[in-house]
Amino acid sequence: MKSLIYFLITIVPLLIGCSAKEAEPVPEAAVTAETTVRLSEQAIKNAGITTGNAAYKMMEQTLLANGIVEVPPQSLVSISFPLGGYLKSTELLPGMHVRKGQVIAYMEDEMYVQLQQDYLQARSKLNFLKLDYERQKSLSDIDASSKKGFEQVRADLEMQEILVKSLSEKLLIVKVDPSKLSIEKISRSLPIYAPIDGYVKAVFVNIGKYVNPSDVLFEIVDPRDIHGAITVFEKDLNRVKEGQELKIYSASHAGKAYSGEVILVSRNIDENRGAIIHCHFHGDHADLLPGMYISAQLELEKQEWPTVPESAVVRHNGKNYVFLVTGSVSFKMQEVQTGDTFEGRIALTGSEVDWKQQALALSGAYALLGKMMNVEEEE
Repeated sequence: MKSLIYFLITIVPLLIGCSAKEAEPVPEAAVTAETTVRLSEQAIKNAGITTGNAAYKMMEQTLLANGIVEVPPQSLVSISFPLGGYLKSTELLPGMHVRKGQVIAYMEDEMYVQLQQDYLQARSKLNFLKLDYERQKSLSDIDASSKKGFEQVRADLEMQEILVKSLSEKLLIVKVDPSKLSIEKISRSLPIYAPIDGYVKAVFVNIGKYVNPSDVLFEIVDPRDIHGAITVFEKDLNRVKEGQELKIYSASHAGKAYSGEVILVSRNIDENRGAIIHCHFHGDHADLLPGMYISAQLELEKQEWPTVPESAVVRHNGKNYVFLVTGSVSFKMQEVQTGDTFEGRIALTGSEVDWKQQALALSGAYALLGKMMNVEEEE
């Protein structure tokens, strides 16, 4: 029994001591060592570190964005043939230039013959009914014929006029002038005309292929009215206005700048938190083609920004930082977003710090970064 008591007296203090060691708090310096650094006053002086507040200045900001060259709907035409049929002939190739009104293909089908025949027969019957109507009207005026017979002739005439009108509209759809159609001009093939000046973007058919009315045969694009579709992120969207001037660059024509103007700012934000702005090109831009990737440079309105000397900002692991003054000899590294550089000063654009109240290292920032990294290595 005495041995058991002696064992308990011996082991309990040891267990209490172990628990105390496990609960020992981590020194605060170890937690903050990654973002803070302390120097002696002499080290601060030797490193040339000076402190102060950011200076607010009116600065122009340049917004950089990327996009592509696009064609507005009115400048890209998909060509089909409303009646369908067989493609008889065409010489179109992608990239070929065509003029408005130029015959670009011929279609062939027996239904074209039937349509022209129906129209000519309907027109001929209409002429007969017009004469009969005049004859019946004269007899009706002198009560030489029944009123019922005259009303029947008038109804037949109106129905025939409707038929002729509908058939003439069908002919106009396929670019056949009804007023010039005669027996001698009935044809089994009909032409397709280019609706605009431009270049052939795509050819989807070959000779002899049957196409339905809904099938697209060709696509023609007018490059004179192309525009730039530029993606701007949500945070910058409210700074872009219609009528704003911009410079546009293409990797295909290095060193050449195209001038343009913002004509529309989209209000739809996509899943990547961006929106499209549409830009009209000024001057000569014939060498830009739909689908080309472009970059844009927009000069934004002047705005007051907090600015610091370039020596106050350090680049570390792909991000920008400054060192905030947290004591007479202590500094804390703070991530910042930066804007343009003007006359040796950088605009600070993306931080919630009150730069009018918060002092920071205006020079020697890299010396502070080096000291902080050395402290981490020592630990």
